[in-house]
Amino acid sequence: MIDSIGITLVAFGVLLVLLFIRMPAGLAMLIVGAAGVILIRPTAAVPVVAGEIFAVASRYPLTILPLFILMGNLAVVSGMSQDIYRAAHIWFGRIRGSLAAASIVACAGFSALSGSSLAAAMTMGRVSLPEMKRYKYDDSLATGAIAAGGTLGILIPPSAGLVIYGIITEESIGRLFMAGVIPGILLTFLFVFIVWLVVRLNPQKAPRVRTSIPWRENLRITARAFWVLCIVIVTIGGIYAGVFSAVEAAGVGALLALIVALGRRRLNRKTLTETVLATLKASGTAFLVLLGAFVFKVFLGFTGIAFVASEWVAEQGFSGAQIAAIVLLMFVALGTFLDGFAMLVLTVPLVQPILESLGVDMIWFGIMIVITLEMGLISPPVGLNIFVVKGVAPDVPVHTMFRGIIPFWLAMGIALILIALMPSLATFLPNAMYG
Repeated sequence: MIDSIGITLVAFGVLLVLLFIRMPAGLAMLIVGAAGVILIRPTAAVPVVAGEIFAVASRYPLTILPLFILMGNLAVVSGMSQDIYRAAHIWFGRIRGSLAAASIVACAGFSALSGSSLAAAMTMGRVSLPEMKRYKYDDSLATGAIAAGGTLGILIPPSAGLVIYGIITEESIGRLFMAGVIPGILLTFLFVFIVWLVVRLNPQKAPRVRTSIPWRENLRITARAFWVLCIVIVTIGGIYAGVFSAVEAAGVGALLALIVALGRRRLNRKTLTETVLATLKASGTAFLVLLGAFVFKVFLGFTGIAFVASEWVAEQGFSGAQIAAIVLLMFVALGTFLDGFAMLVLTVPLVQPILESLGVDMIWFGIMIVITLEMGLISPPVGLNIFVVKGVAPDVPVHTMFRGIIPFWLAMGIALILIALMPSLATFLPNAMYG
């Protein structure tokens, strides 16, 4: 057992080094996991790698990933992303800071179509940043609102983060989706409140935008955004009502997005090719992460490290709440330099047996962990969402962007505290639906 623990520690060290030098997370885990299996059980290496490749490739629930990715790409092509932003601007148009608030609400709406934080930040950055620059918004507020709003993509269903968490932990993806609804809405409102508070304390950050739009134009813009609302209601509402499963909802959502794109005559040979290639690329990356995660998970099982860790926790007398808090704090720290999905597949297989043995609700814990991943997406020095927004706004210094996200980062901490004190914020909907 000592040899196995030693191999585990070396494996984690090598994996961290590979991730630090920017090797793709899935490939790094696949290499380290396969090498670890060879060291512990040489004869099992080929069956494990081949078996996990086949298992991931043939797993029916995983079809949800390419379908929701396709739905998000079609939403961009069809112009629904712009529609969300314009409608949100109309709804918030009377308050100071309306463009920043509209960006956050639009990110939340687009997240319900794409499930990707990076896609939400990039898409909304291209749509809303030029408008905020035109009205001379402070760069820190403008970029901070978009980077923070984009993080909602891995919390609001359909969330790629929740899908991967559900596959790793073998929890119901439908339950996880339902669990993410109320926290996602809560965090959206907190972000909008932060915009209001920042502008209230420093009005110079967001000049009041006075635009007079005829009521007929208002109705037209709102009506165009109605398609987004319809798709979200059909997909998420269909899951909640039990009309179809999460996988079937992904198919229905992708079909509706395709119909909207066709109806608006936005699909031609070029846009269709770009949409398919973008979907294949994103899906391939996600599947590689899952493949590496499952091989690495088998390797951890061979080492018996989870059993040893569970025994040690039992000897120390830690409670489930204490261990969950320690893991979440570890995620906040790791998020400053590690990719979110890499953290999921690295740590969740290790801590899941410990948390389950202490009676921690893994659905609730999944929502908490995803929020800490959101914090990592805007934390220095990596902050992937910050660098996505930097690509859209190359003239804004990175330190200005990081300064702008501090209030939103604190809002995420408040959301964590609220959900920790009131777990029903995450568990009410899944328990009401599934019992």
